[in-house]
This record gives sequence, C-alpha cells and structure tokens, in this order.
Amino acid sequence: MLNKEAKIYIAGHRGLVGSAIVKNLKSRGYSNLIFRTHKELDLTNATQVAAFFEIEKPAYVILAAAKVGGIVANNTYRADFIYENLMIQNNVIHQSYLHGVKKLLFLGSTCIYPKNCPQPMKEDSLLTDVLEYTNEPYAIAKIAGIKMCESYNLQYGTNFISVMPTNLYGPNDNFDLEKSHVLPALIRKMHLGKALENNDWDTLSSDLNALPIEGINGKSSKNEIISVLDKYGIKKKDDTVHLEIWGSGKPMREFLWSEDMADACVFLMEQRDFKDCYNQKTNEIRNTHINIGTGVDISIKDLALLIQQTINFKGELYFNTEKPDGTLKKLTDPRKLHDLGWKHTISLSQGVQQVYSWYTSKN
Repeated sequence: MLNKEAKIYIAGHRGLVGSAIVKNLKSRGYSNLIFRTHKELDLTNATQVAAFFEIEKPAYVILAAAKVGGIVANNTYRADFIYENLMIQNNVIHQSYLHGVKKLLFLGSTCIYPKNCPQPMKEDSLLTDVLEYTNEPYAIAKIAGIKMCESYNLQYGTNFISVMPTNLYGPNDNFDLEKSHVLPALIRKMHLGKALENNDWDTLSSDLNALPIEGINGKSSKNEIISVLDKYGIKKKDDTVHLEIWGSGKPMREFLWSEDMADACVFLMEQRDFKDCYNQKTNEIRNTHINIGTGVDISIKDLALLIQQTINFKGELYFNTEKPDGTLKKLTDPRKLHDLGWKHTISLSQGVQQVYSWYTSKN
C-alpha cells in the first residue's frame, strides 16, 4: 500500500486519464498530490523536468501526459506525435530513476499492437507484426515507453509498471471535432445535430461558445454556423439532419469508462509491483505491460445507434465508405489484469449516458 501522505506526481492531470486518476486518488484519501500545467512545466524540455524532480522529489509518479488525437491528427502530425511523446517519456522516466522514485506507472495505448493482431489482443502479441499505418509514430513512441520501463527495471532495479488502456471515454474527454476520438466526436455531433433539427439556436450558441469549431462560436452568424457544421458532417436537408460518420460502421471497438481505468491504475499502484507483471521462471523478461480493458467490443454502427438513442437524435446516419475504417477489430484480452485482481464495473450504455450528462452540464 502507498503512504497516504506520500508525494505523488501526476503528469497530465488535466486530461481524460490524469483527471480520472486524480479523482480516484483523492477519493481514497491521498492528500499530497502534485501537478504542473504545460505552461508551468514543459515535459519535452529535459532541463525543466530535471529541475522539477530536483525540487519536488516525488515518491511516486503516474505518467499520464501524452500528445493524443484521433485518426486524422495521428496521420497528419506524424512527426509531432513521435517526437513529443518520446521526449515526455524519456524525461519523466529517466528523472524518476535518477531521483529514486519508488514506483512509476506509465500509461500507453492498445494501438501498440499489430494491425492484424490475433483477437483478442494479448500482451504477448507486442512486436509480432506491422502496426496500423495511420498511428504508427504514436504507437512506436508508446512501445518505446514500455521497453524503457522494462529496461530500467532490469538494469537498475526500479519498479516501473506499464499499462495499456483500451479506448477510453468519460469526463474531461476531448470533444474538439478536429482532434477527438470516435465516441466523444459522435456524442458532440449528435448533440449539435439534435439542436439543429429542433432549431435550438440557444443550445448551438452555448456549445460553440464553450468549444468553437475553426473559430466559429455562438456569436457567429447562422450561415457561418450552418457552414461549419456542414463541413463536419452535420447537414440539414428538408427538415431532416443527416449526420456523416467516417467509414463503413463495421469496425469493432472496445470502450472503457475512464474512471474504471483510473481505479485499475490506482489498484496496481497500491497492490502490485513489476515482479507481478511477468512469469518469473522465464529467462527472457518481456511483454511485462498490462492491458486495461473490458474484453467486450461493439461495432461503430451499433455505437452510433446507442448514442443516437441516448441523446434522442432523430436524424439520419450516413456512413461514408470513402473514408478509412482503420483496423477492423481491436479487442483487448484483459485476463492478465483479472488474474492480478481487478475487473471493470461500468457498462458502455451506462457510461454513454453518464458522459453525455457530464457534457451537457459543461456546455
């Protein structure tokens, strides 16, 4: 167990992952949590990170900071995704070693697995085949983080654990239509679509004031708002709103409530160590990372229908098959985590309702 007064540094505390972990830690009585915003500490800057660790000397570190985005952002900003993520990981992990951090938790992503990985994806599938092209730079950075933790543990005796969450959603998710992942993007698109079909300009203005799209906010003209919504696949024709969704809708995806993920992370920090993450009888220690998932998936089409029903959006869904599908199936095998003593509790239908309620309360 961790000391409730021990200094814990959560890197990336404002994001979907970090904020959920902070909430979980506080609920358990941890009182000495430290954070820095990006303006206060640039984690890609080795000098700044070294100075931070020298001053603060955290006992535990949770590395949830990362440059993240959807399929478009990953494919467009390939250099940014590999460079920034490698720099963040290298600096935080190395300084954690130099300053004697007792335990570090590194968060990656299941995109580390091969494009045609056998399903469900087991930890042993890492580095067995080629990656999905669109997010290859990001995936390679995360694989490097796993291997860095693994290697420091083996060479220096550190206690660094790597976890690979499946697709996450929840409070503080990214609803920016230019950069968001599929589930929050669908929620916001249908929220805006519902307002458009009801001619609810108050809701449209409120939403766009909270999160403008390409500079268009609630004070923009109706024509400007309609134009930018049309660009992002929310189109009104003859009193019916048509909502475009990229791809065929056939790809299968797994989704995990972010607060469930946070609970798994804190469980591992409190009760498990690196030595618990692999078979100690083997000569070659590899694939020590842990999948965090539900082991249950859903098609993008069925996800869209679930969100449509939750929001009560009455428009028509249009699947644009000229746009890429990405990997057709991505399902984790969470049995390693189950064997370590943890399992998720929130179903997808429960989670979608909760995150939509959260989104409407904020916008």
